[in-house]
Amino acid sequence: MADKVLTAAEAEEEFWDHLGSSNTGMLGLDQPGYHSQPMTAFRDEDSGAIWFFTRDDTDLARDAALPDQSALFTYGSKDQEVWASIHGTLSVSHDREKIDRYWNPVVAAWYPEGKDDPHLTLLRFDADDGRIWVSKQGPVRFFYEIAKARLTKTLPDEGAVTDVRLG
Repeated sequence: MADKVLTAAEAEEEFWDHLGSSNTGMLGLDQPGYHSQPMTAFRDEDSGAIWFFTRDDTDLARDAALPDQSALFTYGSKDQEVWASIHGTLSVSHDREKIDRYWNPVVAAWYPEGKDDPHLTLLRFDADDGRIWVSKQGPVRFFYEIAKARLTKTLPDEGAVTDVRLG
């Protein structure tokens, strides 16, 4: 297990920093039988919300249109240093300012009529609480920890984990 204590503030900072450079995670409603799907996240530092583009003809958009939808955003950074499972609420929006702010060529590919596409929808995820794991060991250190654990019959140092309150 990890020797380092990870504070909630440190974990949150690592999460937001990594999300800014590697912004794809899994988003879904937090209910039985619902499956998350890969989505690109855009963080709004002013409000703390995370925004996702989707089409209004998807199950996720239709379901998120119902009030008070509990959701789960699961994240693993590209460098595998940060992992997170974040609970929150999901709602539908058509905020033109957010569309303009986060619009890019990749997003545009999903909307043949551009920013005025009638299917263009935003999902707003308001984070509440979650758990974040941080391990900056890299692959060499990881394999060292595995070998050491096998030889000493102890658990490997997997980094640090803490619960956070993001809302």
